[in-house]
Amino acid sequence: MKPSDFIITIVSLAISALTATAQETWTLQRCIDHAKEQNIIIKQRRVSVEQAELSVRDARAERLPGVSFSTSQSFNNRPFAASSSMINGSQVVTTSHKNTYTGSYGISASMPLYDGGKINNTVRLNQLESRIAELNVDAAELSIEEEITRVYIQILYSSEAITQDDEQIALSQAQVDRARALFDAGLLNRADVAQLESQLANDRYQRVADETTLSDYTLQLKQLLELDGDTTLVVADPDITTDALAPLPIKANVYAAALESRPEVKAQLLALDRSALDETIARAGMLPSLSLNAGMNSNNSSGNGNMFTQLKNQWSNAVGVTLSIPIYDRGKTRNAIARARLEREQAELDLQNTRKTLWKSIETYHLNATSAQQRYLAALEREKAARTSYELTSEQFRLGLKNIVELQTDKTALSAAVQQTLQAKYMAALNGALLRLYAR
Repeated sequence: MKPSDFIITIVSLAISALTATAQETWTLQRCIDHAKEQNIIIKQRRVSVEQAELSVRDARAERLPGVSFSTSQSFNNRPFAASSSMINGSQVVTTSHKNTYTGSYGISASMPLYDGGKINNTVRLNQLESRIAELNVDAAELSIEEEITRVYIQILYSSEAITQDDEQIALSQAQVDRARALFDAGLLNRADVAQLESQLANDRYQRVADETTLSDYTLQLKQLLELDGDTTLVVADPDITTDALAPLPIKANVYAAALESRPEVKAQLLALDRSALDETIARAGMLPSLSLNAGMNSNNSSGNGNMFTQLKNQWSNAVGVTLSIPIYDRGKTRNAIARARLEREQAELDLQNTRKTLWKSIETYHLNATSAQQRYLAALEREKAARTSYELTSEQFRLGLKNIVELQTDKTALSAAVQQTLQAKYMAALNGALLRLYAR
């Protein structure tokens, strides 16, 4: 090897080592924190919060006076008239000019004095909408946290399943090697060797299938974290055994805590208040409204002296109040009241359904976790017995005291026991973790 090639190789190995060292692992909490900042669904909900806050500002601004400026400019042509008269503001102007230019200018202002409480209630309504939007963000974060927990534990399960596959492959390979040695010695027929080779091939196939499953869950986690597909994602490998057998909280306590803390329940309670405000606002349509109005106006016309002198002489100020009393609106107000009542009824039904769904989720997670814990403890005993039986049978097969069928039977029993233990452990850990999310 050339010295330059040797140096390049050393540098490459050093860079690879540094990269591997610098590569951070993703714990479950890190995944959750990252998703809360980067997940698109959560970002969309935050935009909705900002939109709701703008609606609150708009509603509050309705209490303030509105001021506007207006002007109009016109040109009049009377080609056949020796003289003409026209109305300019409050004056009748007579001119001999065939072409006349006129202009008017005004500033007007209006401020509501009384509207049956519609503005104040609309402000409260929009404040409720803003709070509901914030709760929707919290609900989205909890939903993402639940989904990440589910996928994360599935990744851990798939990773350990691959480790178990490697163990089964090693056992099968040892059997094949022993069988080939016995075949070469004339102590085993070719059919028995082929049967063990087939088992080895099946074990390798199962490993490929588990690798595919792991890749699929890893991709799902990347999507939840909004990471590029090419990004390397290495998850931490905590000890799930302790979590799987951790004591479970009492269902009633979890449900009581969830009713107090879950954002979907709070949002439904606010929806009831919102429907009550909708009805109050609709009833305001039957009440009179009073507003204060003020304005300043002036005008000018050509052929009638200096423009600024005209604007000064024609300047006028006005102030007054406007009272509006609803008499008949083709039933729109009554329909709005009826619609608000139906919305309240719907909100009450939605709240009942939310509580029912909440209890069902808690009960399901508790039942699954309890069942999985019991199955895990039983599976541990079964795996221990199956492993002992296989080790004894394997030794007896090596000594020629057991045949290939008995060996394969114990091997299959051990593989099934290991798989059941693995499934029960991660099912207990997953459902226990999801149950505790509702207890916070």
